[in-house]
Amino acid sequence: MLRRGARDRLTQIKRGRGPCTGVNSAPIGPWNFVLSDKGHRHRLAAVLAADAAGYSRLMQLDESAALAALDCARGVFKARVEANQGRVIDTAGDSVLAVFETASGAVNSALAIQKELATLEQDAPEDRCMRFRIGVHLGDLIEKNDGTVYGDGVNIAARLQTQAEPGGITVSGMVREAVGGRIVATFADLGEQKFKNIAAPVRVFRIAPTAQPSSTSPAPAAPASSSGAGGLPLPDKPAIAVLPFTNLSGDPEQEYFADGIVEDIITELSRYSELLVIARNSCFTYKGRAVKVQDVRRELGVHYVVEGSVRRAGNRVRLTVQLVDSASGNHVWGERYDREFSDILELQDELTRAIVATLPGRLDSAEEKRLQRKPPSDMAAFDYLLAGKIHHHRGTREDNEKALSLLDKAIEIDPRFAQAYAWKACTLGQAAERGFRTPVETTFKEAAENVGKALKLDENDVECHRLMCEVCMATQRLDQAVVHNDRALAMNPNDPRLVAQKGELLTWLGNPEEGAEWVRKAVRLDPHASHTRAHLLGRALFGLRRYAEALEAFRQSRAPRYGHFAAMASCCAELGREAEAREHVAAVLKEKPDFSSARFVRALFYREDADRTHVEQAMRKAGLPE
Repeated sequence: MLRRGARDRLTQIKRGRGPCTGVNSAPIGPWNFVLSDKGHRHRLAAVLAADAAGYSRLMQLDESAALAALDCARGVFKARVEANQGRVIDTAGDSVLAVFETASGAVNSALAIQKELATLEQDAPEDRCMRFRIGVHLGDLIEKNDGTVYGDGVNIAARLQTQAEPGGITVSGMVREAVGGRIVATFADLGEQKFKNIAAPVRVFRIAPTAQPSSTSPAPAAPASSSGAGGLPLPDKPAIAVLPFTNLSGDPEQEYFADGIVEDIITELSRYSELLVIARNSCFTYKGRAVKVQDVRRELGVHYVVEGSVRRAGNRVRLTVQLVDSASGNHVWGERYDREFSDILELQDELTRAIVATLPGRLDSAEEKRLQRKPPSDMAAFDYLLAGKIHHHRGTREDNEKALSLLDKAIEIDPRFAQAYAWKACTLGQAAERGFRTPVETTFKEAAENVGKALKLDENDVECHRLMCEVCMATQRLDQAVVHNDRALAMNPNDPRLVAQKGELLTWLGNPEEGAEWVRKAVRLDPHASHTRAHLLGRALFGLRRYAEALEAFRQSRAPRYGHFAAMASCCAELGREAEAREHVAAVLKEKPDFSSARFVRALFYREDADRTHVEQAMRKAGLPE
């Protein structure tokens, strides 16, 4: 058995507290470091942190076999780490901590380790495989004279490994930038993540090895319909991504305005059913980054990219916009606009028409007229709306309160501004869902009232119908929810929120097969935010009795709550994975000690009692309380 002290040290590292005492404490490599007056050596280093997934379950199944597998894995780690100019610092419990001279050495080591471990266990039963999660970060490291190491380099690497899949690797943005194109691997951007006890958000990338072409034969040319190795395929209709515009105003406070302009252009383009328009969440993962349009083509699967800049001075706005072919990088169209701020909505419409007119599949004038929106009567209200939406998207308690304050100002200036009421309802819903306001029932009622006001003011507003669909689902009026979702989709068929909402509705109505397809379509529209809709796909797959696929879908959620753990416990119970089911049950009861399967299932929106019975029986089979 493992010594208690080793386990305690591992727990400290995972929680970001306390130092890590190195078992190999000699200085590592020819780093340049600073020796403080306290004898601490500070240096920039690449840190690899690894942890065995499901180690407790494996120990329960067969303690001797689990310890043997752990020893074997430690040997692989040691060999591959040292082969890449690194050194293993600690092997507390089922974890491994190593430090490297270079980021590329750490990443190459991680790739080699996962490849060798997978080969060693390729013939082992699935439930007996010991797979490691690995995280790599390039950051500050502090080493004391006694060999103890700590600092952000260790803490962030430990957080990153929790974001990896079993057998997978995640790295920070610092590592991604440091390795450049020197690593033969595919990097998938997961966006910025907030980690406990880490002040600033960390950009996270998932990496996987990319097959290299044979040296004896040339690599085949990629087909026209492919976006490149490791990327998304190109759809049959024109696909477009609008990247965040550069704020040239010289005032960071105007960042919200540049972002709001882009968000509105995405919304307007999304109304054209002939286009596939990538959603805001995925487009904004490129904010603040210098990227090649070919990379955007590969990662998002788009034919065209829109780039631009915004300069606002007083009441004047200057926009520079380019439409770029993502394959060649050539400019298809470009224009500079210099207008009064009061003309901004007209300018956005003009931009949208110009972009669409350049692409295949143009709209006729009748549809274009149908898609025109109702502008606010006072542009100051529109300005407050833009700022409020940006704070809403940040999703913190403070930003939620700020968003509500800004939206209230927009409503005060223009009491007939439908979008302001709709976004206030959305922000109140966010507050209720995340526990920012209590009681939840009162907050939800206020949200519903604001949706109703918005619909009365403008029955053609997409946000109003999307939110009214949510209200109808929550009150078990599924037929009316379908009406509002269909109306919204007719106006904006490219909005991934509406597409995913359609999939969710179909699952509640007893058609999970079609529901799963709609959720997958939403993921295609918003690939970098797939984790936010993983539970919708998992619920549909569970309804189809495809429990292994459902379990993998639920595992994609980055911030699982007791409902996710209950779903995973149910999947494991149906798959006969009793020990793993018990782990998830324990997680449910830790977060919600009074959990009741019956009460939980009653709150679900299923139309058919048979669907509720299916869920409840699986939960009880897993061992969750009645």
